Amino acid sequence: MIKILANDGIHPDGKTLLEEANYQVDTEKVAQEDLPEVLPGYDVIIVRSATKVRKDLIDACPNLKIIARAGVGLDNIDVAYAKEKGIAVYNTPAASSEAVAELVFTHMFNLARFVHQSNRDLPKDDSNFKALKKSYSKGTQLRGKTLGIIGFGRIGQEVGRIGLGMGMNVLPTDPMVDSVDIDLKLYSRDSAHLTVKVETVDFEEVITKSDFLTFHVPSVGHALVGADEIAKMKDGAFIINTARGGIADEQALLDALESGKLGGAALDVFENEPTPRTDLLQHPRASVTPHIGASTVEAQANIGRELADKILSHFGAID
Repeated sequence: MIKILANDGIHPDGKTLLEEANYQVDTEKVAQEDLPEVLPGYDVIIVRSATKVRKDLIDACPNLKIIARAGVGLDNIDVAYAKEKGIAVYNTPAASSEAVAELVFTHMFNLARFVHQSNRDLPKDDSNFKALKKSYSKGTQLRGKTLGIIGFGRIGQEVGRIGLGMGMNVLPTDPMVDSVDIDLKLYSRDSAHLTVKVETVDFEEVITKSDFLTFHVPSVGHALVGADEIAKMKDGAFIINTARGGIADEQALLDALESGKLGGAALDVFENEPTPRTDLLQHPRASVTPHIGASTVEAQANIGRELADKILSHFGAID
């Protein structure tokens, strides 16, 4: 029997598919420090962001055949070493693209219309309603603004699709992508105009021209945007990070929010999860969420089913 440890959980849809194939799926969380003792009894481990699968754990598990990541990034897995040891590594790059893209726009609307601030301030003193209305009546519309996208893979393209549908000027950069045909059929009834070709530009152009700048790249070990890059951005621009903590330097972000150089910053991911710095969380120009980019009912069901399909296909191929 194939034994699977879904250490960070799996959607019931995926669990059912695996159990219907007579696989054993255990979902009780095992602490990171206890995994070297427990995981050798399993063929597969399923993780999200919390569980780390590094070289030492891989070496302790000679029977491990699959490491599956319920999500896009693989930063918490030593992928090259696992493959070197003959262990397959799978993730779910397509399952959560729409969920993450929609969260990007949730934050963009929040920032553009001060929704995050008014939700904090209005309940404090409803007698100050008129003053707050005046304070929050200088918002901006997204239509006609330039949306810079750093990383134009599946999620970046979905962000671009929504941006185009809203009438934004989409400006992506990605060293691995020259152009993409974006299908707008979800947003248009005119069958003669369903596809738009979007060409990527260089990083510098995206930095200097964007009104809203969003990241959709894996961790590269250092900040892609820091104080120098922010200084080149438009005054009052907005930064959105739903990719990886540290892609945008948090101290540089905070300094730019304090000085007014940036109109706002939105963060779903942080350098020090699960204990982000409070001065950034509480800043009036910051819209924040607790790493929920892929956390919709629909996305989690898609992820569970996609993982199950990949695991079943893997062992079916072996058989």
